[in-house]
Amino acid sequence: MRPFVHYGIHFLVPPLVAFLFYRSQFTKATLIMYAAFLIDLDHLWANPIFDPNRCSIGHHFLHTIPAILVYGISTLWKPTRLIGLGLIIHILADSADCALL
Repeated sequence: MRPFVHYGIHFLVPPLVAFLFYRSQFTKATLIMYAAFLIDLDHLWANPIFDPNRCSIGHHFLHTIPAILVYGISTLWKPTRLIGLGLIIHILADSADCALL
């Protein structure tokens, strides 16, 4: 069930948000929010790089509380809102994954 919840949030929520709030720019908004997946590059500094039983939140430096606060603040400014939303959606997906560990 964990993979369905985790990847369901990752791949279904951005287009849903784009459809509901950015319909005239649906494709662009969806792709920008998907670009937030690059946050997972911080996994490259972990050993092992991927551990299915590890909670990303608090472990990887782009998944820490200070970083998450920056992502939240970035949603308040229009030029960074979509990437901020994508980052927050990503954090929510990872949080759901952690909750289901």
